[in-house]
Amino acid sequence: MKPIELSFEFFPPKTPDGVEKLRATRAQLLTLKPRFVSVTFGAGGSTQQGTLDTIVDIAKEGVDAAPHLSCIGSTKESLREILRQYRSHGIRHIVALRGDLPSGMGEMGELRYASELVAFIREETGDAFHIEVAAYPEYHPQARSPRHDLEAFAKKVKAGANSAITQYFFNADAYFRFLEDARKLGVDVPIVPGIMPITNYTQLMRFSEMCGAEVPRWVAKRLESFGDDRESIRAFGLDVVTDLCRRLIENGAPGLHFYTLNAAGATKAICERLDL
Repeated sequence: MKPIELSFEFFPPKTPDGVEKLRATRAQLLTLKPRFVSVTFGAGGSTQQGTLDTIVDIAKEGVDAAPHLSCIGSTKESLREILRQYRSHGIRHIVALRGDLPSGMGEMGELRYASELVAFIREETGDAFHIEVAAYPEYHPQARSPRHDLEAFAKKVKAGANSAITQYFFNADAYFRFLEDARKLGVDVPIVPGIMPITNYTQLMRFSEMCGAEVPRWVAKRLESFGDDRESIRAFGLDVVTDLCRRLIENGAPGLHFYTLNAAGATKAICERLDL
């Protein structure tokens, strides 16, 4: 079996303490030798400077750092300037997303879809960037239909994406079916499953409601039954997510992309259990 490639997602910290916490988290996770790490980009570019600062900080550590870039609420000129800044800092990897329009902001921007953003990056920079895009095994919450969602994904890849990262999920069958359906549409790039460690029941349910990820009823009920018992939640969560990752690896997933929430503990524990 070929080695599994790991990658980790972080978000830009907002305080000096947050910056230090993220550095400590990275110090632990970088021992796992990830292929790259990514840093999120707030709605409408609200964390633009924070994303840049964090990316530059990580790149100094000799790690392939991939900033997220969303097009909603942005002009072509502002996107052009962001790409120029990343290139000037030696960044060669981007996660291209549509993004969400911030509340109160009425302008969609000049590019409405991630496929348009991918095409724009290619027009502006050629092959300067390795471009990741998002995939939704359980369908984007705003998709008109499963078929429409799948075709939108294929369009992003055909616009020039090199690989994809999925929204997190807990049903491996959803991932394998999505993979099969995507291949039938001619998509041949690696599609890496996104993994969300379970450490907090309330937070997990809130995130999942927002992004359309399904938490199986048996998992939700077990987590709910633990109440405020954090240790039991963490132990059960480790079992569930480790079993999911093991099944994905055994059935040929090309890698695992962890949504770390800027914490190392659960992600590292899962990787150690999997002997990665």
